[in-house]
Amino acid sequence: MAVIAQATPNPNAMKFTVGSKVGGPVTFRKGEEVEHPLAVAILATEGVVSVFWTADFVTVSKASEGDWATIRPAVQEILRSRFEEG
Repeated sequence: MAVIAQATPNPNAMKFTVGSKVGGPVTFRKGEEVEHPLAVAILATEGVVSVFWTADFVTVSKASEGDWATIRPAVQEILRSRFEEG
C-alpha cells in the first residue's frame, strides 16, 4: 500500500496512513531523547516538531512556520522506505 497523506482539522498536523501496523501509541518530540530510528529520521525533517503513531498511521506535527510543501514529500519518502514493499 502506498503512503497516503491526509490533512487533519489541525493545519499543523498531517496524517500519513502506511497500511501496516506501526505499533504505539507513542509520541516523539523534537528536543527530547529519541532512540527510534524512524522517529529520529522524521524529526530531523526541517519544521517537524513531533511524531505520533498508532494502528496503521503516523501523524506528524509541524511548527507554525513549517511548510507542508517540503515536509510532506520528505516524510512520505522516509515512510515509504520503511513500509512500502518493493
